[in-house]
Amino acid sequence: MPNRPKTKEEVMERVQELDVRFVRMQFTDILGVIKNVDIPVEQLPKALDGQLLFDGSSIEGFVRIEESDMLLKPDPATFAVFPWQEQGEGATARLICDVMNPDGTPFIGDPRGTLKRIMAEAKALGYTFNVGPEPEFFLFTRDAEGKPSTKTIDQASYFDLGPVDRGEECRRDCVMNLQKMGFEIESSHHEVAPGQHEIDFKYSDAVTAADNIATFRFVVRTIALQHGLHASFMPKPIMGVNGSGMHVHQSLFKDGKNAFYDPEAPSGVSQTCYHYIAGLLAHAKAFTAICNPLVNSYKRLVPGYEAPVYLAWSERNRSPLIRIPAKRGNSTRIELRSPDPSCNPYLALAAILASGLDGIKSKLQPPQPVNRNIYTMAPEERVAEGIDLLPTSLREALRELEADDVVRDALGPHIFTNFVEAKLIEWDVYRSQVHQWELEQYLQIF
Repeated sequence: MPNRPKTKEEVMERVQELDVRFVRMQFTDILGVIKNVDIPVEQLPKALDGQLLFDGSSIEGFVRIEESDMLLKPDPATFAVFPWQEQGEGATARLICDVMNPDGTPFIGDPRGTLKRIMAEAKALGYTFNVGPEPEFFLFTRDAEGKPSTKTIDQASYFDLGPVDRGEECRRDCVMNLQKMGFEIESSHHEVAPGQHEIDFKYSDAVTAADNIATFRFVVRTIALQHGLHASFMPKPIMGVNGSGMHVHQSLFKDGKNAFYDPEAPSGVSQTCYHYIAGLLAHAKAFTAICNPLVNSYKRLVPGYEAPVYLAWSERNRSPLIRIPAKRGNSTRIELRSPDPSCNPYLALAAILASGLDGIKSKLQPPQPVNRNIYTMAPEERVAEGIDLLPTSLREALRELEADDVVRDALGPHIFTNFVEAKLIEWDVYRSQVHQWELEQYLQIF
């Protein structure tokens, strides 16, 4: 994002220039849900000095009632004005904040702070972590009461355009508003399933990328509502069609050069990259709980709908978990295809980076690449090739997370404990429900 303010003074200059009246101090809970404290602009200097207290006991996974006071420390570089307000009302801006303890030290339960900590570990090894996400979403109609339905507004498919793609106008407005907030949009298009869309934006360092993902979801849902629609980042809202993923393109840079590129290697791919891939494969089962955090996420991770379910990699094949796109030089990168857009982007990128770094530090070697379509392989062929599966349910993924020291340590004990507790409650509520499928399957027979 170009021309971002770097200091308190530069933020205040923007505020005066843009006639900002209110500022939303934003942060996320451990589930990735955006929270905010809305302040009048007169309180902004105090907030920029890190003196804004809020009650952390009411936020999912933060602190207990007896230790509720927390501080918000805004990041000046995240200042942006919401562009969809009516003129003449005065603008509303936002600042993304780090959550701090009352003594000014970083709060261990802050997801953004967790990602910053893992980024610092990468920096200590000489690396900068760059990320380019590809979030997908559905546009659904709303009923007469304004409630979201699962009825799509079109029957278009991959790369279709209007009038078949009836979400084109809404998607265009999303792009325009994102650009006004500083996003560099690379492309947007209709996805495979009816009503499904994708908007791709330029890669950045991981903290900025996570900020962008959180902002992206908020903006898209806001603009969809203005069109009378509902934008959903639910991984699998409709049975029988592709779900929504969030492929994560990623690379490490060292001394200003792409550490995944080796011009002397036959494939142009460095040993560092192979170690990193091996780390992702070694810890993929565990970080699946973070990157695919809903019961519904595992309805997407099934064979036949382009979502990866097999622990394998390739330099061109899209059926494994990881692929290496064809571009080389500074564009050399890997694509992790399993995450979905419901995840907390800060925790997901922290878990992914920690896994890759473990592969580098331990000099892990990946298995041989799989260049066949894994979906068409017989089960015995997959066994012979040593191709394992991702977890098939949220409960299974949580067990893998509990057993993986690398991903647990990346999250830290506070976030790990609270995340698992919240997700076990979600799983228990789900498994105790009687679902419509069960009634249709069993009620008349038994």
